Amino acid sequence: MTEAGMMMDNEMIKSRINAAADNVLEDYKGDMLYHADKYPIPSKNAIIRVLNNLIDVIFPGYFTEYNIQGEGIGEFVRSKLTLIADELSNEIIKSFRQSHIVGDNSCDGCQECVEKGMEVSLYLIEQLPYLRDMLAFDVKAAYEGDPAAVNYNEIIFSYPGLYAIAVHRIANILYNKGIELIPRIMSEYSHSLTGIDIHPGATIGRHFFIDHGTGVVIGETTVIGDNVTLYQGVTLGGKSFPRDESGNIIRGKKRHPTIEDGVTIYAGATILGGDTVIGRNSVIGGNVWIVSSIPPNSKVTLPENQTKMNIKTFF
Repeated sequence: MTEAGMMMDNEMIKSRINAAADNVLEDYKGDMLYHADKYPIPSKNAIIRVLNNLIDVIFPGYFTEYNIQGEGIGEFVRSKLTLIADELSNEIIKSFRQSHIVGDNSCDGCQECVEKGMEVSLYLIEQLPYLRDMLAFDVKAAYEGDPAAVNYNEIIFSYPGLYAIAVHRIANILYNKGIELIPRIMSEYSHSLTGIDIHPGATIGRHFFIDHGTGVVIGETTVIGDNVTLYQGVTLGGKSFPRDESGNIIRGKKRHPTIEDGVTIYAGATILGGDTVIGRNSVIGGNVWIVSSIPPNSKVTLPENQTKMNIKTFF
């Protein structure tokens, strides 16, 4: 190709790029996918750093690149908490500012948002002893529920279920404080690593164990009691979405099941509906499909070569 031909091609390429850019810019006008010229949303990378620092404080010495010894633990914790408070408060402030309207305009760094951001950040830090207590029960549940577990260290290091639960318990605190975006960033990051999808709004009791974990889905309004075990592929989901007269989804309704204390749910089971309650101490077999309540002390199975469930109640 001659130099003149190459120049013509370059001009043509530039012209088409400019035309495409003009079309994209025109498409931005009034578009719901456009967030430039607005206060920035929370940073995914910053939230991941906060999560990693929180996990380091919850499980000190497990995931750091250096050994923590003696009096160094105090400096380690104070340093981590300072980083968490600073970075998390900045991201929470961004979250508050998305929905805070002052007069006719969006908030532009008002003192109210700044104070609320720091307060929630400090509140989460103050909940760390509670989080560690809850997760200690979860580690114990994994050890007691999995005969392949060698010791607690193995569970903390390598069990995806424990990581997903740890992130959920952190995200749930922020969710219950009315924080937007950040809990979902946390839960979806955990989902991407573990294959376990827990909405930050789900309520989960003590001594909770997810074995293997891949494909587990726990919906927003799920309520799970104490001493519950789930295996891979379990879905705790919504049966249907109620709609208003215009056909829009009615939000805020309980759509997901309640799992009472002491329930075990085996691989591939699907339990749907906000009115569905799985009674305490029940055992739900693999691959069953449940859309109505099961009484306490029940055993629900799908017999081989049958499609109808077999429900037995035991005392």
